[in-house]
Amino acid sequence: MGLQIAQEIGSKRLQVIAPIAGSPADRAGILAQDIILAIDGKPTDQLSLDEAAERMRGKIGTVVELSIERGGKATDYDLVRDRIALNPVIAELRPQTNGKKVGYIRLTQFNANATREVKKAIEQLETQGASAYLLDLRNNPGGLLQAGVDIARDWIDEGTIVYTVNRQGTLDSYEAAETAITNDPLAVLVNGGTASASEILAGAIQDDERGLIVGEKTFGKGLIQSLFDLSDGSGLAVTVAKYETPNHRDINKLGIMPDRVVPFMPIPPEEIGTDRDNQYQAAIDLLQNRS
Repeated sequence: MGLQIAQEIGSKRLQVIAPIAGSPADRAGILAQDIILAIDGKPTDQLSLDEAAERMRGKIGTVVELSIERGGKATDYDLVRDRIALNPVIAELRPQTNGKKVGYIRLTQFNANATREVKKAIEQLETQGASAYLLDLRNNPGGLLQAGVDIARDWIDEGTIVYTVNRQGTLDSYEAAETAITNDPLAVLVNGGTASASEILAGAIQDDERGLIVGEKTFGKGLIQSLFDLSDGSGLAVTVAKYETPNHRDINKLGIMPDRVVPFMPIPPEEIGTDRDNQYQAAIDLLQNRS
């Protein structure tokens, strides 16, 4: 179905972190930060996160009904389950009217393929003459921490990428490794569906002054949890640490605030990353001025 979800502590409301690009949920128009009230008529406040995810899964071609709340109004969506594509990267060279060439890279999730595919995309765009880059992390719900760190190292040559911090202080840090592929001007697009590893990457780029962040405040998902199975078959999630940006900014519930805030003007999914996309165009304008 293609949704990354989280359950709010206390209220147990089931919230959409982000729809996966091209998925049934994305095509239906479900958005980051929507609230899922019910799945096939079953209220989600009666379900654990795992139970909710299990109810949404099913055979390809079958239908699941979601009741979605947005802005205080509830709407029902009938989604046809489908296979979710795992290639997380879309890359293309975008020539501009001033003669500059912008390498556009859209990264939809930090899966096992992401590190390799982003590296390959940057190298190909470099050979094609890119003079600036636009990294689109909108509606990227995160994934593997190591993928986020490795991709940050493609852009950042030196300095800290992220800290892990517990109640006693800093546990560990991940550093750049002098492996940046390019030093060309960089802008990063984010929104309310940019979460977890995406926020780590955006925060590192912002704090290390490697590029400008454009769009809307990110989701704010920055906790490290350990899971424990209990004897009655239930489970317990215990927060053991959190992520902080290189300048020790807390990500969790606060998110990353863009350098330039640009509210999104709704457009069809197929027009994302085109001239009809006002956030994309704002980032392109910034890059043309900087490059």
